[in-house]
Amino acid sequence: MPGLSEMPTCLLPRPHTRPCLLLFPLARIAILRSSSTMASFQALSFRNFCSISFTIFFGVLTTMSVTESLKDCSSNTAGLVIPTTPLVHFLERVQETALSTFGESQFDPKPYVDMSLKFDLSTAEAAFDKLPKSENLSISVEDLKGFMEKYLEGAGDDMVYVEPVDFVPEPEGFLPKVENAEVRAWALEVHALWKNLSRKVSDEVLKRPELHTLLPLPKPVVIPGSRFREVYYWDSYWIIRGLLASKMYATAKAIVTNLIHLIEEYGHVLNGARAYCTNRSQPPLLSAMIHEIYRQTGDVQLVKKSLPSLVKEHHFWSSEIHKVTIQDAQSYNHTLNRYYAMWNQPRPESSTTDKQSASKITNISEKQKFYREVASTAESGWDFSTRWMRNHSDLTTLATTSVLPVDLNAFILRMELDIAFLAKVTGDESTAEHFLKASQARMKAFKSILWNSEMGQWLDYWLNDSTCQEPQNWEACNQNQNVYASNFIPLWIESFYSDTALVKKVMKSFQSSGLLFPSGIATSLANSGQQWDFPNGWAPLQHMIVEGLARCGSKEARSVAEDIAVRWLRTNYVAYKKTGTMHEKYDVEKCGEFGGGGEYAPQTGFGWSNGVVLAFLEEFGWPQDRKIHC
Repeated sequence: MPGLSEMPTCLLPRPHTRPCLLLFPLARIAILRSSSTMASFQALSFRNFCSISFTIFFGVLTTMSVTESLKDCSSNTAGLVIPTTPLVHFLERVQETALSTFGESQFDPKPYVDMSLKFDLSTAEAAFDKLPKSENLSISVEDLKGFMEKYLEGAGDDMVYVEPVDFVPEPEGFLPKVENAEVRAWALEVHALWKNLSRKVSDEVLKRPELHTLLPLPKPVVIPGSRFREVYYWDSYWIIRGLLASKMYATAKAIVTNLIHLIEEYGHVLNGARAYCTNRSQPPLLSAMIHEIYRQTGDVQLVKKSLPSLVKEHHFWSSEIHKVTIQDAQSYNHTLNRYYAMWNQPRPESSTTDKQSASKITNISEKQKFYREVASTAESGWDFSTRWMRNHSDLTTLATTSVLPVDLNAFILRMELDIAFLAKVTGDESTAEHFLKASQARMKAFKSILWNSEMGQWLDYWLNDSTCQEPQNWEACNQNQNVYASNFIPLWIESFYSDTALVKKVMKSFQSSGLLFPSGIATSLANSGQQWDFPNGWAPLQHMIVEGLARCGSKEARSVAEDIAVRWLRTNYVAYKKTGTMHEKYDVEKCGEFGGGGEYAPQTGFGWSNGVVLAFLEEFGWPQDRKIHC
């Protein structure tokens, strides 16, 4: 695997020349919401904006001097930072103390920032500061446990169980293509897991939100499971696909209502519904959720309610920090998008881990740059993977903000197509035409910037810098030619899977890529120890590639799709029978083995795995005579 020194010259960082581009449009689009302020702000010319030193101070944004952003564009500190809350800061202190007191063995930092307070923050802080300390400033196990019992509620205690209103043990018309009794019995057990994962935000959060990092939501939720006790954005798509197979339409619509609520409150769907996640999103799939619910229910009112929020979300992903212009070989400009978290400190839920990862970085601005890359990788959903690392053996070379990802741009293309379709449903022809044109422009960008004809794949594109200089000139060597499952995600989009010749070429490339293993599609070919690399397989990646192949109209492609689905279903089934639970990820080399690696222990539950199992069984069924064991 290439290290930094082995990478082509065109992939190495270059000097930046246009520092103001990061701040202006996002401030205009995502922050300033009143019409009067917007009007006066838009009247400010770009030249004046860049020459005047001033401070943006609005709502949840930190004070940030533009003159600071002019100092060093290449440092990546020149972006917006959405601050977290005083409670989160305090719980990070508790987290760090707990690591020191309890030790590193099986330590998980997340539960500490998921706790809530029994008393107001000032009372808890005062008591914490008075805890007796030894000569080396450590706190005893007994004293820390005593403090936590007296002043803190347990992680997840503010997310309470609720019975789903539309759950029945065996829904009418449930998985009619599943003929095998053993598989059907298992499918009903997976279906029953929706009850285990159903929650609602406690009334206490609504009464005293300042005591909680959990954010208020208007409707019940379905959580992924285990340490993931709150709503997560992109997990919700595959949870909804499973709920629709389970005929739980009301629960699916409630999830969408919660995500729309987050857009209205924060301007985007958050990575997760926690106070420490307001500074980043996740792969944008809300439009796909709404489209799928509409396809199965015909709920026009949901579409009408959702459309303005979907347009807002598209604005968020089109803001200056997320968009990049690349000029192709014919001097035509294309706009594509990247992940870019509005944060440059350790992630609170992994603060002790991030600090340890950054411990060898001595320069403050470089450390902040690394923290932004870490948070941006969390925004990608692929945290972590060699896909984002300039040196595959060194996590500190994460450079996610310098990548134009294939899958993110496929998701935004789908968003544009979905909005165009849903706008037509409501009779809004103007919006439909606008987003159809946007999708057509993005299709051209895919062909010019991301498509690699020789490989028959779409490839992530590495930027020369953090886009302070635009447009950048397209260079072939900036395409990342390493093989990742994400290289094939565009197949999920109708604009691509409807092209018969293209599907044939991409399918041939996929079959020779080395990604297909006995138990599914590997995330990558790099065995790095990161969880979004080999040998792990993830339910969302299996589903998108399989669904694209299945829908393209080719019998050969559908056969390949069904073969992958069968492999995935078998490994899920065998692991379930061995362990009694569904898992977050699986080892594609070994049937019935769950995955590992990464910064936390393997998780169970598990929302998106359950959803993909039910979606595959709905699509392909299971014949009576097909064996389910490995």
